[in-house]
Amino acid sequence: MGTLGSRIQAASGGAAVATEGTCASAGGGCDCRKRKRSSPCQCDSEAEEEDCLLNTPRRKKLKSTSKYIYQTLFLNGENSDIKICALGQEWNLHKVYLCQSGYFSSMFSGSWKESSMTTIELEIPDQNIDTEALQVAFGSLYRDDVLIKPSRVVSILAAACMLQLDGLIQQCGETMKETINVKTVCSYYSSAGMYGLDSVTKKCLEWLLNNLMTHQNVELMKELGVVVMEQLVQSSDLFVMQVEMDVYTALKKWMFLQLCPSWNGHIKQLLADADNWICKRRSELGEEEAFLSTEQGEPFAPVFRQVRLQYIINDLASARILERDNILPHDWLSAVYKLQWFAMLRTEHDNDTGPQEANKEEFDLNSMRCGRKLAKDGDYCWRWTGFNFGFDLLVTYTNRFIVFKRNTLSQPCGGSVSLQPRRHIAYRLRLASFDVSGKLVCSRSTGYQLLTLEKDQEYVVMNLDSRLLAFPLYVCCNFLYTSPASNRRTDAPEPESSAHTVS
Repeated sequence: MGTLGSRIQAASGGAAVATEGTCASAGGGCDCRKRKRSSPCQCDSEAEEEDCLLNTPRRKKLKSTSKYIYQTLFLNGENSDIKICALGQEWNLHKVYLCQSGYFSSMFSGSWKESSMTTIELEIPDQNIDTEALQVAFGSLYRDDVLIKPSRVVSILAAACMLQLDGLIQQCGETMKETINVKTVCSYYSSAGMYGLDSVTKKCLEWLLNNLMTHQNVELMKELGVVVMEQLVQSSDLFVMQVEMDVYTALKKWMFLQLCPSWNGHIKQLLADADNWICKRRSELGEEEAFLSTEQGEPFAPVFRQVRLQYIINDLASARILERDNILPHDWLSAVYKLQWFAMLRTEHDNDTGPQEANKEEFDLNSMRCGRKLAKDGDYCWRWTGFNFGFDLLVTYTNRFIVFKRNTLSQPCGGSVSLQPRRHIAYRLRLASFDVSGKLVCSRSTGYQLLTLEKDQEYVVMNLDSRLLAFPLYVCCNFLYTSPASNRRTDAPEPESSAHTVS
């Protein structure tokens, strides 16, 4: 190996030749070229020293500027030119850093008296803000990144909003969206509404729509208020398991927990205890007065109005439970019975073959909601019970295919199904699987679709990629069997809520 100088010159196309007693360098000759060979050459020494320096690993990491600023200026308060006092604590800070906050920027740049003060007392009107949250908020002005714990995110968000720290607000929002679970969703939803984080509100609602019915939880039901529960139950995106009757059953349990929040039994015992409580109230009220008509039950009426009763009374056992519970006012049920009867007659006699054009608004308001849990991969075939205007629909999951079949000719009683040669339905099928926190692992949807089926015809609704499947798999379907536009009659009474309209 030659010296650093000779290697550089050779690489650049030079013809440097080192003779005996000669030290070649990029600059030409060397003063020591006539020295004896035994005499050390200073050029060689410097080159070898430079080689050594270039190849020496860096063993000591220098402290970054950000860490130095945070430690020296924020934590130690060196060269502070302003003192901030709040909640019994003091921070020695710097105006040039505080001006990153919209709150302090306005304070210092205007004609406010605080602009010339060296000590400022902050009033904290928000009870969510504490000293730890202020410490994080002030510290964020002196560093590049902030670690936000889920247990502290609401308090930090409150402080960030008060101080108008847009970057920190955004980081709080991202932390909330990533950590939504059964323990945080209600507090996150409330805080997002309070502090204007619409994207967090949307994520919380999505989580609740996916998990309210699929993973029922006692503590969650206790936390959910009337307003958010009404919003969930009216949505066509609610991931219903089994049939609409199960939505009503879940609301019974929820109402019981709202009225008896000290209940702390196992969720398997919840329905039995709720039924016993309702039975006791019924005996006290008498058979004439429905529970939702009482002063105690009235606050829950807006939520129960959103139940799609037309898909409960189409099943005899479910209709009997509604009558037995006596929760719903009698005029609600009477109106639905009448409208459902007219819809059935029109389907039978007016040759209503079902929806034949896209009407997503009617679909969202009036579609039947049902679902099924597939615990593991295999072959499944099922139907959702109820008289669905003579449309007996079988659903099959096999070999990664989901298939709809119009089941007609095998029925033992001809009056139980429609024998019209063609029937139309509007549908949407969704698949989802969740992790332990209720977060979507994978999901698929057909979107809003129209389908025409002849007698006993099968139709492949979805072909699944096995690489995207994770079990248990939840299947949720929305169906509309009758034609919304043709079913509106001027002489038929309208129900009190559009959610009860039988299309």
